[in-house]
Amino acid sequence: MSQKKSGLYAENSSGGIDLDRIFGVLLDHKWLIAAATVFTIFLGVAYAVLAPPIYRADALVQIESSRAANPLDEVTTLLGKEPPSQSEIEIIRSRAVLGRAVDILGLTLVVEPKTLPIVGDFLIRKGVERPPLFTGSAFVFANENIRVGSFSVDDHHAGKTFELVVQDSHSYGLYLDKEFLGEGRVGEAVEFNSGEINLHIEETTAPSGAVFRLKSLHRSVAIADLKRNLSIVEQGRDTRILYWSLLHPVPEFAESALQTIADIYVSQNVQRQSEEARKTLKFLNEQIPLVQSELIKAEERLNAYRAGRESVNLSLETQSVLQRLVNIESQLNELEFSETEISRRFMPNHPTYEALLEKKEQLRKQKAGIENKIEALPETQQEVLRLERDISVTQQIYVQLRNKVQEMQIAEASTAGNVRILDNSSVYPKPVSPDKKLILVLSAIAGLVLSSAFILLRDQLRSGIENQEELEKLGLDVLANVPHSSIQAKLQRKFRSAMTVLAFNVAQDPAAEALRGLRAALAKRLPDASNNCIAITSPEQGEGKTFVAVNLAVLFAQLGKRVLVMDSDMYRGKLHEIFRETAAPGLSEFLTEGGELEDVARPVEGLPSLFFISRGATPANPGELLAGQHFADLLADASRVFDVVIIDTACVLERADASVIGAQVGTTVLVSRFRVTSPQKIGLAMHRMNTAGAAVTCSVLNAQK
Repeated sequence: MSQKKSGLYAENSSGGIDLDRIFGVLLDHKWLIAAATVFTIFLGVAYAVLAPPIYRADALVQIESSRAANPLDEVTTLLGKEPPSQSEIEIIRSRAVLGRAVDILGLTLVVEPKTLPIVGDFLIRKGVERPPLFTGSAFVFANENIRVGSFSVDDHHAGKTFELVVQDSHSYGLYLDKEFLGEGRVGEAVEFNSGEINLHIEETTAPSGAVFRLKSLHRSVAIADLKRNLSIVEQGRDTRILYWSLLHPVPEFAESALQTIADIYVSQNVQRQSEEARKTLKFLNEQIPLVQSELIKAEERLNAYRAGRESVNLSLETQSVLQRLVNIESQLNELEFSETEISRRFMPNHPTYEALLEKKEQLRKQKAGIENKIEALPETQQEVLRLERDISVTQQIYVQLRNKVQEMQIAEASTAGNVRILDNSSVYPKPVSPDKKLILVLSAIAGLVLSSAFILLRDQLRSGIENQEELEKLGLDVLANVPHSSIQAKLQRKFRSAMTVLAFNVAQDPAAEALRGLRAALAKRLPDASNNCIAITSPEQGEGKTFVAVNLAVLFAQLGKRVLVMDSDMYRGKLHEIFRETAAPGLSEFLTEGGELEDVARPVEGLPSLFFISRGATPANPGELLAGQHFADLLADASRVFDVVIIDTACVLERADASVIGAQVGTTVLVSRFRVTSPQKIGLAMHRMNTAGAAVTCSVLNAQK
């Protein structure tokens, strides 16, 4: 069944993906895939062992539903839920909190020992002390440290890496970009570069020559590094319980750093609540005198009106209307206080603010409805009702303000925040990464997937010959399609004796059967050829011409014919290795020194009718030797003595040897390899042969799958 390519997949004649072919390609390269998988597993194991372990500390923090004792937050009963915990999470991750943690923990200072490449950190973690071989070396090993009291630089040097070289237990040298800045004493604060750099080394336990790298980070960089390793998520939905975690290679640091951040956040939360209480108390104290003054004025207006009208009293129905109106006014005033507080924290388009405004609008509509009823009352009743309303509303506001002042005084005195640490910082005893089991599985999968993808992609990008029809379109008569032989692949790895020749030892192999077909086709052509010499060549190396030549010679010899197989590739010929003989004396000695055919034709053990001529020692000018008279005489003598002469030539596109020989033999067979040899290479090889007068009309498609 003919096949074609489409995109990155092989397709069969029906247009579907040819899974058999894909499986076959992968099976052919199973050892490469296995090797790649083993290699990636090795890399994964190496990474899992050498990578620094990362530990995780975690804590649990609860945010109370309402801030401590702030009466203005009663607005939540009117407006529904408070803003989500995300706002608190952003506060925790802010520079106000993390920046303070960076200052307390000294995270702007980075001290790193210079260790052996790749394995240095691993050796330190395992406690490997300095071997005698590394005495005086710059590399740092276990139990070799320095304690930095302080290290400050100007803005120009921030973020730059300095190198501290220990000279002895009392002194050190400081370098920047390999430039010596000066010498310092352990236990003393030292200035370098006219005070631009200040360093205080308190103690060193490292030997002479050990190198440590120092870096003073920008505060913002240190905050960003801390933020990157800090994770805060809400446990569940709307629980207001936050799970904190911090990753770091040093477990003790992870635990203390996370606890420090939590303590800073709690402290700032308390301060924030206390500050809010003070601001609210100030606002209330400012409002009380104003409301008290309004109350006195309202009472005076009512008394004056009653005196002028000789004491007018309200009916029961009018008193009920008054009570309803006062309640609405009270709620509106409550919302006014709340709006004053909320406006400090939110914009008008915030959902909380919008809900408050919507509630105010509803109350105003209710108030307008009651006022419409009041308009229907007698004028005297209306006026008394309005005056009574002013007094009742103002009096109620005054009482509320007094109560709130007392509550806020208590809140300010208590100084309690709305944050509670449920679980203090604690570190897991085992590292959370690298996950060795996961790395092992992923590296194995990566090896399988990547190697398979590479093989399939390379296979699809190849433009080699795939079927007999392509060769026939180039004007070649295909005498045989030799299938790929897994047995031959094993024999090639040995390639030591005649017993490894496929046709000699594995007669029933499909490749051997195909070569018998080639033998039969050539046997029919030989009587019509100019001589009984057959040249076996190929466009380039690795296409199987030697395999075809040797097996074809053995198959002819098995018919009882006297056969000579000749190695004319005097640079790379391997025929002597196949027959387990020496390269010399061979063809090159015969062509340079002369002699007789029987001097260089050696018999093959196990096949009395098969002889071979090795390539001999490598000459300086093989092309000229093959074009000389000695080679022509050798071919003439061999043609008379032997029934079949098979010549394994050099590759056509590498040297002109094949063209020279092709012009002197009766038949030339061009071997191409399945999906390796491109049509362009075959066309170029044929052109070179034809130009030299060596017509190529026969072809073999080798290693077909």
